[in-house]
Amino acid sequence: MNNQTKTLLLIAAFIAAMIGSFIWFVATWDPSKEEPVSAISYEETLA
Repeated sequence: MNNQTKTLLLIAAFIAAMIGSFIWFVATWDPSKEEPVSAISYEETLA
């Protein structure tokens, strides 16, 4: 296995991990536990 093949496999593994973590994030998302970003007022950010 040459260096180019190793590099491409490493890139493919990294992309697969990114896609897998995104799918896991979406699958386990519970909107009832999160406060919407638009609900944060400007005064709360200054405190």
